[in-house]
Amino acid sequence: MNAILKKIFSKDFVVIDDIDKKILTIIQKNAGLPLSEISKRVGISSTPCWNRIKKMEEGGVISARTIVLNRKAINLAVVVFLSIRVSHQSRDWISSFQKVIDKHEEIIETHRLTGSDSDYLLKIVASSIEDYDNFQQKLIGELEFTKMSSSISLQEMKNSHNLPLKQLENF
Repeated sequence: MNAILKKIFSKDFVVIDDIDKKILTIIQKNAGLPLSEISKRVGISSTPCWNRIKKMEEGGVISARTIVLNRKAINLAVVVFLSIRVSHQSRDWISSFQKVIDKHEEIIETHRLTGSDSDYLLKIVASSIEDYDNFQQKLIGELEFTKMSSSISLQEMKNSHNLPLKQLENF
């Protein structure tokens, strides 16, 4: 409860009302819609709509406006989940690991895990299994680890960038 109160009374707190939720729902699906169309869909004029969007950007609710590319259309048909186990996670190791994952654009997601046989899970895209193998060999030379295991995605069944907003109803 104290964490919620601190957030509410901080200068960065952004109150999300029903109109904001409508705006978020619309721009999550298509950030390229003109402001006039967004404001029309939520039932307010353009200036208040723009002010709401700016407020949510400044408050960190909206972290970026981006375009999602079709990876198959740009010859990145292979998705691999690379599990990594390490023997220790010192500050130096984590710093080094962060530098490695940041420099490789093929690594599109990285998660630190608990409750599994792995410490980290990397989502990697490649144009072919051969390209992935070459990339993995490069990583092997750059990382200190005790176990590495690759799982190749056979079929992407869901890939959504839209976050659920129903939890904001009672917030």
